[in-house]
Amino acid sequence: MEIILLEDVQNLGYKDDVVSVKNGYGRNYLIPQGKAILATPSAKKVLAENLKQRAHKLAKIKADAEELAAKINGISLTIGAKTSATGTIFGSVNNIQLAEALAKKGFEIDRKVIYINDNVKELGTYKATVKLHKEVSAEINFEVVAE
Repeated sequence: MEIILLEDVQNLGYKDDVVSVKNGYGRNYLIPQGKAILATPSAKKVLAENLKQRAHKLAKIKADAEELAAKINGISLTIGAKTSATGTIFGSVNNIQLAEALAKKGFEIDRKVIYINDNVKELGTYKATVKLHKEVSAEINFEVVAE
């Protein structure tokens, strides 16, 4: 079944993408949750017209995302965590803590667009990816230290 996404869905696509999914996933989850609509011929025409009208806005949004990515790419963060004597962290470091650390540096970034590449349960240096736009992403290096 073909659907048009109304918002970004991780591992599936971005807003306004036309994607094919299994019938159950579309009918039982995406459409009732308001994340997608059926891709009928009339819905595709409406989508094409909306995309044509929004082309200039989307270009500006992408340019802003590229500018922000250039500023963020070189950034290095330090995250403090409570640790045991062996160096393992009580709990783990997640994207909420990274978003708070970025906010302290002056970058207001939603935690939902920050993806940590590894499972952070020990002290050390790690990388995270910030997806600012569907075509623009930035890498952040962060170090986990004992408090």
